[in-house]
Amino acid sequence: MSKHATRAVAVLAILSGMVIGCGMPPGDAGSDFDVAEKSVRELGVAMADGTVTAVELVAAYLDRIEAYDQRGPALNAMIAINPRAAEAAAELDAERAAGNLRGPLHGIPVVVKDNYDTADMPTTAGTLGLATSLPPDDSTQVRRLREAGAIVLGKTNMHELARGITTVASFGGQTRNPYDPSRNPGGSSGGTGAAVGASFGAFGMGSDTCGSIRIPSAHHALAGLRGTRGLASGDGIVPLSLTQDIGGPLARTVRDLAYALDATVGPDPADGTTRLSEGNVPATYLTFLNREGLSGARLGLVPAMFDEGDAGRPVREVIERAAEDMERLGATVVEIEDLDPSELTRDASVIGQEFPFHLDAYLEATPGAHVRSLADFVSAGLYHGILEGGLARSLEVEELDTEDYRASLARRDEIRAAVTALLDEQELDALIYPTIRRTARPIGQPQPGSNCALSATSGLPAITVPAGFADDDMPVGLELLGRAWAESRLLELAYSYEQGTRHRREPDFTPSLVTPPSPVPLVARVEADPGLRADASFVLSPATRTVRYQIRGTESIADQVLLVALHRRGADGAENGPVLRYLSRRAPSLAGSIDLTGPEMHALRQGRLYVAVHTEANLAGAVRIDLALPG
Repeated sequence: MSKHATRAVAVLAILSGMVIGCGMPPGDAGSDFDVAEKSVRELGVAMADGTVTAVELVAAYLDRIEAYDQRGPALNAMIAINPRAAEAAAELDAERAAGNLRGPLHGIPVVVKDNYDTADMPTTAGTLGLATSLPPDDSTQVRRLREAGAIVLGKTNMHELARGITTVASFGGQTRNPYDPSRNPGGSSGGTGAAVGASFGAFGMGSDTCGSIRIPSAHHALAGLRGTRGLASGDGIVPLSLTQDIGGPLARTVRDLAYALDATVGPDPADGTTRLSEGNVPATYLTFLNREGLSGARLGLVPAMFDEGDAGRPVREVIERAAEDMERLGATVVEIEDLDPSELTRDASVIGQEFPFHLDAYLEATPGAHVRSLADFVSAGLYHGILEGGLARSLEVEELDTEDYRASLARRDEIRAAVTALLDEQELDALIYPTIRRTARPIGQPQPGSNCALSATSGLPAITVPAGFADDDMPVGLELLGRAWAESRLLELAYSYEQGTRHRREPDFTPSLVTPPSPVPLVARVEADPGLRADASFVLSPATRTVRYQIRGTESIADQVLLVALHRRGADGAENGPVLRYLSRRAPSLAGSIDLTGPEMHALRQGRLYVAVHTEANLAGAVRIDLALPG
């Protein structure tokens, strides 16, 4: 058999062993251990005391993928499952039993974005053109994770070739957000964001060229870090723009972010830029997880990085509350009025110039790739239509070393110097602002509002941490940007804020499989006109946000009923508020069910929903039922 034929058989074997989307069926190993929302430390303790094995952890995460990736909310976060995941887990369990522990990640299942090379699975970058591309070896960061004892459970979907922030791809399809499956997950690491948000792994790896770690972190109430340029190796990551790309983790906690960084960052001979990290990486980032880290800190809030008007109000209000919380936790927050990042970063991005040359170089070094150049992608039509205009423009770039290109690179040095000078002059630990100025938009709509460029073009580090939820019940991320190699301080600040606010909340649509949420009877406080005895029951199914209701005792006024409507009280404490939708119109039976929207669910969490029975005799409402979650 020829070498080419042998390689083809190997690729087919791997493809047949993985399942696109939902993953392979769980193995025979079973456990009632609940992995939902579990941290690395909790998983490690459970393995150490014999509560669970790595094999059982793999099976538990695969159960969640089976339940939620292609069924239920159909997140479509996973492109492939590692066919050797259970085997690798068994090997690590044997090492543990023999007393050989590699570290805190020993036996911990994780997921990686599908632009990280993996020798045991194709690396597709979400695109049909690379669907069968088997790299010759692991990327450096994947190799380091495996050496640390992590189990690469599978590969996550991404915005095709990392050229966008809504995670849609010709091979991977559209990924959905577990906080609201009608919304996008951010991007380009949106598959990682959705997978980690939905507890498909302990943490996940993404890449950030301009926001692609931080935006999906913000959209999923995660912590995510874009490090200083040179912190982590880019070896074996499908490039978008090598001078702006950097790989890094997304996690449900800042502590888990630190575990992931400890395993993956630092000098790598395969990536010359990582020489810059020598002497700038601590023995462990865990030592900087200080609950009092905000005490005495000085932070600069950047008003120019908010959207004004109604469209920007929901995120702006969350970040303003975050600034107040930081002051409560001991920080001083000052407004930096004279910084306009959009003006400062103008003409500094080189993604458009670098992409065709850097992608072609990667393909040339990847013998298993079906396409050999960007031109091959386009001529064969092996890409999603959303990229059509961008790829056409990329093919028009004839050379890289131009005067404009050199000017853009020089501009980056100026941006870094200007931001560093500002931090020094104002004696600031970090700048703070929203990671993205709008919450995740509905699938199919553009996603405006990214604040990605300041970190991406300056090369300075930035961390995103959950800041709370906007009035559409979607997560909002707070970003902190610091000086070069200030990752330790940023982790300290983010950890202090995280511990002082505890904003992360698991998604409604991907609950525990071990202890699934029971229907929740809502508190229904009924007020009725004199002489009218009415009562009501409202029961919420949390995983679908479905409310089943019945209003009794209104038979005597049935012929007077004009409308039974769901209302929302005003945010300012006003007793009354607008109609959100009608439940019944002149109907004799006041019973049924509704699926709450994100804004309605948010209002319910705040105790601001009520139902009114509007009648001819009492247009304001013969019956009013105020609703609240118990407790």
